[in-house]
Amino acid sequence: MTVKLGVPSKGRLMEKTFDWFGQHGVTLSRAGSDREYAGAVDGIEGVALILLSAGEMPRELAAGRIHFGVTGTDLVQEKLPLWDQMVEPVRELGFGFADLVLAVPQAWVDVDTLDDLDAVATAFRHTHGMRLRIATKYHRLVREYLRQGGVADYALVDSQGATEGTVANETAEAIADITSSGETLRANHLKILSDGPVLRSQATLWRSRTAVFDKKDRQIADQLIERIGG
Repeated sequence: MTVKLGVPSKGRLMEKTFDWFGQHGVTLSRAGSDREYAGAVDGIEGVALILLSAGEMPRELAAGRIHFGVTGTDLVQEKLPLWDQMVEPVRELGFGFADLVLAVPQAWVDVDTLDDLDAVATAFRHTHGMRLRIATKYHRLVREYLRQGGVADYALVDSQGATEGTVANETAEAIADITSSGETLRANHLKILSDGPVLRSQATLWRSRTAVFDKKDRQIADQLIERIGG
């Protein structure tokens, strides 16, 4: 068998992943054009490069179709209900930093914490006869965060587009989304609650707990982990 290494297939995340492995003596290269999802690994024998979207990586790791994969903490914990039983982190890569945060309109001057949001949500339902809507792509993580924070009277609205614009478009009253600088939130007149982020994320190399490793695969995997300092 061959040890399969999943790497993001495009954009800055792919470039930074290629650079990071190159700095550790493992050269990753893409075959042909940007439309081709094939590549090569030099510097260590027995490793095949699999190019996938970052969003596909958790599923492929959990299914055991790849042995290792690079993707964000946020995607692993959102997409895999029992993520720690299916994958394990090998090494944080030091790039792709982003926080999953909860943000409300800047005009809500009296709302700064989850306790404030809970009070507003209760008042909102009493006034409008409906639950306060929070737009997000991260339902699992946000629901757990709000449960721990004691916020109950809300409804999550699925957002697959520009989440920051949902408040201005009046399809939600608040949002939970990934941010690195906060500039887009401020541009849309939103502020982050002060309780801290839902999750701090960065690009991470994960190892599948479900993939089959024969004796030779384990030797190759051990060499790879030793090479990158995992």
